[in-house]
Amino acid sequence: MEITTLIIGLILLLGIHSVSIVSVSWRDTVVARIGQAPWQAVYSVVAIAGLTLVVWGYGMARQSPTILYIPPSWLRDVAVLLMVPVFPLVFAAYLPGRVKAVMKHPMLVATKLWAAAHLLANGSLADVLLFGSLLAWAVADRVSVKSRSPRDLPAAPPSRWNDPLAVFVGLSLYAGFLLGVHQWLIGVPAGSPWG
Repeated sequence: MEITTLIIGLILLLGIHSVSIVSVSWRDTVVARIGQAPWQAVYSVVAIAGLTLVVWGYGMARQSPTILYIPPSWLRDVAVLLMVPVFPLVFAAYLPGRVKAVMKHPMLVATKLWAAAHLLANGSLADVLLFGSLLAWAVADRVSVKSRSPRDLPAAPPSRWNDPLAVFVGLSLYAGFLLGVHQWLIGVPAGSPWG
């Protein structure tokens, strides 16, 4: 039941986030027909429903995990290191500067690093489904983005302070996760088995 819930959530969450990967023209046709605001409302409802089912299904699956592999303990240290740039990259996506210019799509890079780090450190069926799906989606989206017209996304105005701000806030948030936020949110300390 819990794996089914996780899978349905992933289908909804990644499905709605894959509309432009599959067919930009279909998305644009629907937006032209119903309007931008209704499209965003439908998009948001489906994404929130998917995310809710993912969190619920993953949380239930962690109660009695089906173990596919047990990573060696040193891979948890590798995962902790891979996570260092993740939060700064997330903030760089919304704080345009040199980081965003060089990375092009820092949010997708962050998603790939986050998913890969968690796959290295965790080996349950739920982990492989969740993090493997997100990694595959981020790779597919990155490939697709190369052939799509760029869309304006909400972001702060360009500034020479954006990069230092993204790095400072991102590393501060990561430190918070290492010092207890991860345990508070997920139930296990960052870097521990099945975390």
